[in-house]
Amino acid sequence: MTLSISGTGIGRFGRRKEGLEELLEEAAREALERAPPASRRPGLLLVGSMAPAVLGGLENLVPRMADRLGLTGVDGYHVDTASASGAGVFHIACELVSGGRYESALVLAGEKMTGAPTEAVTGALARSLSPHEIRHGATMPALAALVAQEYLTRHRIPWEELGEVSVQNRENAVKNPNAQFRTPVTLEEVNRSRVIARPLRLLHVSAISDGAAGILLEHRPGPVRVRGWGQGTDVLEVASRPDPTRFEATRTAARRAYEMARSSPREVDVAELHDAFAPFQLVDLEDVGFCGPGEALTWMRNGNGAPGGSLPINPSGGLLGRGHPVGASGLAQIVEVARQLSQEAGPLQAGHPRMGLTQSVGGLGSHNFVTLLGREEGP
Repeated sequence: MTLSISGTGIGRFGRRKEGLEELLEEAAREALERAPPASRRPGLLLVGSMAPAVLGGLENLVPRMADRLGLTGVDGYHVDTASASGAGVFHIACELVSGGRYESALVLAGEKMTGAPTEAVTGALARSLSPHEIRHGATMPALAALVAQEYLTRHRIPWEELGEVSVQNRENAVKNPNAQFRTPVTLEEVNRSRVIARPLRLLHVSAISDGAAGILLEHRPGPVRVRGWGQGTDVLEVASRPDPTRFEATRTAARRAYEMARSSPREVDVAELHDAFAPFQLVDLEDVGFCGPGEALTWMRNGNGAPGGSLPINPSGGLLGRGHPVGASGLAQIVEVARQLSQEAGPLQAGHPRMGLTQSVGGLGSHNFVTLLGREEGP
């Protein structure tokens, strides 16, 4: 199997005046322009978006984008895997292109969220949760808070220390020209921000955002190889999980990705993890095998995840800093890591990584994805 990423595109995340079609087109055109001229007519167009009708007022995304890009007649599919739609659409592209049906695929993912009322956004996100928990008033932040409470209690971590994740990721985002938030925050500012659902405060939570990303995937050698991918699912109802302090769907996805790549966590040099809520990054670090249970915060404090550390985490600023247009984030992570590997990350460049990992969460940890990329000359 030889899959490579030959072009990447990503626009600015945040409050954008453009609609979803324009955001997707912006990312698509950049990805195609960065690719070799001979690769600019893909055989497949895939579009990931969680709720384009409810949030962006659009349906039938594939022919819309094919028209805008001059790709009429191309095969295509729209993919929804909740807040992991960007990762889900990339994995489907990998399956279809590696199977030989297509030589190349243009993969797009995006979301337009700021044009919808807050209640509509909250409702759209909640529809990915368990119906039973929704009937009892559960929202995404409320369930994330329950996960955080259990994690902090089990590992005897004061809630005030959760903000260290937000501080680090916002600091990383300062250098990212595409980030929604380019102003650093202090731990005191995080801990004084408005309560959302205890122990989570405003600056522990990713913001409503607009944005899109694009990738040209090819069945041939290239500067960045796709080494492995895996996904996993878990029961929808968070209260029914044996251990809410870990995402079994991530652990399954990571195991499958490592097995496909014939690799291990020790070989990863850079990673983009799903930090829609600050405590999720701590859970993610443990789930993908970078550290043991309850060790994530200490691992970070030792400088391991800093831009100059042994394994930089979210050099882009992550979802907390770059922004979280839900359908786009999973693919944006892959774009960021691909650029790290090809030394095209500009001010975000974190050394000379040979292998990178991305991890994306769908729903409240019910459908998660892990992707491994490597430099062409990598192991």
